[in-house]
Amino acid sequence: MTKTPKASGNKTAEKAPEATSNPVAAAGAAIERALVDPLTSALKRAGLRRAQKSAGEDVSAPAAAATPVKSAATGAGKPGLAVSPLAVPFPVIPPIAGVEIATGRAGFYKHEREDLLLMRFAEGTSAAGVFTRHGVGSAPVDWCKRQLAATGGADVRALVVNAGCANSFTGRPGADAVRRVATAVGKRLDCRQRDVMMASTGVIGVILDDSKITARLPDVEARLTPDAWAEAGRAIMTTDTFPKGAYATALIDGVEVKIAGIAKGSGMIAPDMATMLAFVATDAAIAPAALQTLVSLYTRTTFNCVTVDGDRSTNDTLLLFATGQSGAPKISRPGDKRLADFREKLEHVLLDLALQLVKDGEGATKFVKITVNGAESPASARKIARTIAESPLVKTAFAGEDANWGRIVMAVGRADEPVARERISVKFGDLYAARDGLISPEYDEAKMSAYVKNQEFEVSVDVGVGKGSATVWTCDLTKQYVAINGDYRS
Repeated sequence: MTKTPKASGNKTAEKAPEATSNPVAAAGAAIERALVDPLTSALKRAGLRRAQKSAGEDVSAPAAAATPVKSAATGAGKPGLAVSPLAVPFPVIPPIAGVEIATGRAGFYKHEREDLLLMRFAEGTSAAGVFTRHGVGSAPVDWCKRQLAATGGADVRALVVNAGCANSFTGRPGADAVRRVATAVGKRLDCRQRDVMMASTGVIGVILDDSKITARLPDVEARLTPDAWAEAGRAIMTTDTFPKGAYATALIDGVEVKIAGIAKGSGMIAPDMATMLAFVATDAAIAPAALQTLVSLYTRTTFNCVTVDGDRSTNDTLLLFATGQSGAPKISRPGDKRLADFREKLEHVLLDLALQLVKDGEGATKFVKITVNGAESPASARKIARTIAESPLVKTAFAGEDANWGRIVMAVGRADEPVARERISVKFGDLYAARDGLISPEYDEAKMSAYVKNQEFEVSVDVGVGKGSATVWTCDLTKQYVAINGDYRS
């Protein structure tokens, strides 16, 4: 979670550049602008269908359902927080060839916990990223966008992540701190500073004390190992109550490749690109431009389809690394037929991570899938679904286990999108609350109330004007959300 400090400062800030201004992200930007490219259009439609189908089959485990899981230490990032009742066990993630991981304690928190992550990648690793479009942004986001533009995403060698300080709204001092860390890491790992990616999460408005990181680098580097994904997931937690990971395998031209990722986030989650922080690595060999197209494409059907509280973060970062160490042939085009299985599994991993964010929403006790059909366009459907998902009145009704469908209708109307009032229908699961603009003849209050007592349930709305559809996943809004955020800096 990324929050503001008590001390106030200058209220104005230079608007962070759009992620799509990065030349590396040009392919992804094209996807965002229009559906003129037949390849990306087809992939996008197929991706959305698979994402919704997976969630429809089992919204609690959209990815790698057959993967065995093991218990990992799931203590909250902040002392005193109970583990979410919707918590997902951390999966068994084997080493990914070309990736080494180490964690350590830099001391950004008063209590004893690891808050620093270092990843080292093999020479020749490709990288791609999608970043926040928040108007303030942050120093590490600016750094990554600039360096990816300079290198074209080729030969990225390291990633450094700290929790406890967002280094956002910190001006030149914050940018200088990022540069000093990248320089120190580059010297230790024998690479250029621009080959080092950076990410931070924590309190906004506090300048990163880079000396805390650089002082720990020798010890952290000595601990680098291929097998530390669970430790990595824990090190980047803030108000998260469990570490989030996902894993899958895919075939590229008959060769097995691995895909693994971690994410963090539980509040200030309403992505407009990705999530707060997510890092995914594969041993596949994929050219940077193709990697960028894939990460931009599947962000739309995964991380951009979840919301906890409607607040976008200044530090949202999703980075995808491809080490090329699997022995599979190198792929240069995102539409290459040999990538078909990989594309599906990559989207699977990203959706798994995204849904875990919702299940760890601050104070969450309910996990809710909201689908809107019959809209004028997919974009219109998504806006209506997000309006429902982010309505405090709707979310508190979920918390109270109240199937208050009137609040659903209220949210539909205030989305300011075309709807046909006389044709609107609302369902909770398979139970109709409203049909054709009126309370449903088969409405059963007792059955409806019993259904919303489940930890996980679905709400679907048809607005009766077209064929557009979209799905958004959200959680309820409880008193614990207020308590966590009221005490965030204490």
